[in-house]
Order: sequence, then C-alpha cells, then structure tokens
Amino acid sequence: MSNLTRLTAGDAELTINPEHGGRIEGLRIAGTEVLKQGERFGSFPMVPWCGRTRDGVFRDGAVTHRLPLNAAPHAIHGTVRDRAWTVARATATEAVLTCELDDPWPYKGRVTQVLELAEDRLTLRFGVEAYDDSFPAQAGWHPWFLRNLGQGGEDVRIGFAPAWQEQRGEDHLPTGRRIDPLPGPWDDCFGMPDGVDVTLTWPEELELKVTSRAAWVVIYDEPEDAVCVEPQSGPPNGLNTHPRLVTPIDPLEVESVWAWRRL
Repeated sequence: MSNLTRLTAGDAELTINPEHGGRIEGLRIAGTEVLKQGERFGSFPMVPWCGRTRDGVFRDGAVTHRLPLNAAPHAIHGTVRDRAWTVARATATEAVLTCELDDPWPYKGRVTQVLELAEDRLTLRFGVEAYDDSFPAQAGWHPWFLRNLGQGGEDVRIGFAPAWQEQRGEDHLPTGRRIDPLPGPWDDCFGMPDGVDVTLTWPEELELKVTSRAAWVVIYDEPEDAVCVEPQSGPPNGLNTHPRLVTPIDPLEVESVWAWRRL
C-alpha cells in the first residue's frame, strides 16, 4: 500500500499519493467523492509542460531537444506525474511535496507542490526552479471531475466565458489562430487573460469554482463519466509557441483555487 497523505478540514478530505506522481487521488466533500477514481485519474500535476508538445520536440534558443513520445506522435503532460515525490512537510491541512527535474527532461531543476485544504476550498501552488541552466517550462493541473456525483442528481454543467479559443488542428494542437469559442464537447484550450474562472455546477448538489491567475485553461469533456478543467501557464505546445523561461533567480510560480459550496 502506498503511503498516502491525507488532509482534512471541516467535512472536506483530500487524499494525496506522493509515490504516484504527487497526484490527488480523491477529494471528498461531505462524504461525496468529486474526482474520478483510478490509477490515471484523480488530479495530476503537468510539469514541466502541459498538454502535447508537437512530435516531442522543443527548442531552447539554437538547441533542439527531444522528449519521449508518450502519446505518439507527441509528448504529453510533462514528466513528474510518473515520478515519486518527496513529502517535505505535512500538517492536518497542508502538504508540501517536491520532485526533481532530470532525465528525460534535459535540464536540472525542482518542482515544489503545495496543497492547502480549508473547509470550503483547496489552494494549489507550483514552483518550478532551475538549478543551473535556464529552461522554458509550463505548469498546470489535470483534474478529472466526475460528470455525475452518483447521488441520483443531474450531470455537471460547465460555465465559463473565455476571451478566445485556440483553434485546434487535426493533430490536436493549436494552429496559432484564435477563434470565437465554439460549443462543446471540447478537448480544447481557451484563453482567459484576466485569469481562469470556470464554474462546475451539479444542480441542487454542489457548485465548484476553479480559478487561477494563469491565462489558459483546457476543457476536456468528451469522456462519458468525467470532465477535466485544466488551468495551465501556457497553451499546448507552449514550450515552442509561448516559452516562459525559468532561471535560477526567476522560478515559475502558478496557483489555482478550487472553491465549493453545497447547493
């Protein structure tokens, strides 16, 4: 059995699996699980890139790097979701986890993940540090929220007002064109330059709002039993199109809050 880390606040309980990618395995609110269960699900960190990197190739200045094609023909969702993380600190309501960045990522660095649980919200933070050489990076979250909470209620409704949608090519990557948001179902990236703000409503049961100062969110609601709301610091293939350089004196820091209320 893995050494799980559990946080509790009021009637909220968060279960974290440091050994399995530092992922959140479950979030129970008043006894009701809101995340899809299973080895690939819950909510996992996407670092040092989010979504797909085209053909597993990115450039840093004049240097071309190749990443393992774990979603051929692309590389997807970073490297740390498959790593064991170290619990640096844990209290009843907060956990701090760290994970080293190294092979197959071509640079040395560290990711710190902070999870802080309150009675009505979960605050999530990433810090991505470079040890020596600077590198482009992204950070984000990939939660799998249950479409239906299994209590006899209605399926979830997604509410958000993006400024644009990244046009998606046949290879599932943004073409570089920004278009007016299209109706779902989606496996698409949206721009929210004033910050991510997405409301999930399970009518007469629960409202959960995902917010972040990050300016992009991927909405993936094609699965029959789950919807994903993924705040991230850049769009898919962003190592190439929107590189954010992490240097030894300028880490990448991203925060997201899930706030809820019972209806």
